[in-house]
Amino acid sequence: MSKHWRPFIGMPGSKPLLSRRMAGIEPFHVMDILAQAREMDARGRDVVHMEVGEPDFPSPRPIVDAGIRSLQQGKTHYTAALGLPELRQAISDYYLSRFDVQVDAARIVVTPGASGALQLILGVLINPGDKVLMADPGYPCNRHMVRMFGGEAVSLGVKASQNFALSNDQVIRNWDSATRALMVATPANPTGRLLNPQQLRFLYDAVRAPAGMLIVDEIYQGLVYDQPVETALKLGQDNLFVVNSFSKFFGMTGWRLGWIVAPPEYVPALDRLAQNIFLAAPTMAQYAALAAFEPATLEILEQRRRVFQERRDYLYDVLVNLGFRIQGKPEGAFYLFADISAFSSDSFDFARKLLDEAAVAITPGRDFGSYRADRFVRFAYTTDLERLKLGVERLSRFLA
Repeated sequence: MSKHWRPFIGMPGSKPLLSRRMAGIEPFHVMDILAQAREMDARGRDVVHMEVGEPDFPSPRPIVDAGIRSLQQGKTHYTAALGLPELRQAISDYYLSRFDVQVDAARIVVTPGASGALQLILGVLINPGDKVLMADPGYPCNRHMVRMFGGEAVSLGVKASQNFALSNDQVIRNWDSATRALMVATPANPTGRLLNPQQLRFLYDAVRAPAGMLIVDEIYQGLVYDQPVETALKLGQDNLFVVNSFSKFFGMTGWRLGWIVAPPEYVPALDRLAQNIFLAAPTMAQYAALAAFEPATLEILEQRRRVFQERRDYLYDVLVNLGFRIQGKPEGAFYLFADISAFSSDSFDFARKLLDEAAVAITPGRDFGSYRADRFVRFAYTTDLERLKLGVERLSRFLA
């Protein structure tokens, strides 16, 4: 046999020949917990699910009806890579009516989910070796996507005492000649924390001086409590990419639809890359999303936001009373990021035992980074209040 022969990767027992970049792509630990929880469900054991960040409500009926109509009318062909012109305009109109911000529809790129949006942004910005600063804890896919394009994700640890937000000093100290961008989220996953307008202004000004870019993830934007909803687009249009999604506030997770608001000079490059990566976002989803901005739909979504707020208030109070440390109520999203150091020094072990012994599923902190990860778990209040109360009852017995 030739010494150059290598087995076909599909042969039984052969080892797949993976790219080097895959060495840094870690799995979601929560998916192991979710798989075990679903096995328990299938065996007839009732599990209270507080692990997955997906709204439990179905897509609003006007959105579903609009999607069905598009199919009945034969609207099943590709759209332009940048998205349906009427949807881009509807998003532009939404920024004006909701936030009093004028955003030219030509700056809006419709994408297959916010993940597709981030891939486009990083694809047009990042060269091999470029650095992207981001907070730890944070959404794990962000650092993996940076790596996919040959960049280096620089995760900066943030404490609960600083509201899990990057400090001015952290950004300045860690920005060097290889740094290309800073990525932040508001509200953030897993913490639910908001960046206030002053913090966003500093970050925007800080990255402009060295010709860097600020990437702001606003996918939980509509789910904000106790204060007005804002957008980073009030800062300006230079050196700023804003990512949003129809998944969280609009309840369209499975439709896979998001958008970018980009500096005008980057739109042609985003268009070219979109044509080559995915061609266009799903057509039916785009027509369905036109109904997302109708008054009747927005009223449904506002009612649901109030339900999420009620769940947040309940869960925050009972978790604090049980001994979890949470630095004030989170201002947005549908998560509570809780310090479990009073009960355990290993959040993954804690989550495993809670599932095994009490049939309550939560997410360990290590899914969101490495900084103090073993001290925290994430509770998602994406199930109805009665189920949350059942989960808390089980949790209380488990801790006792």
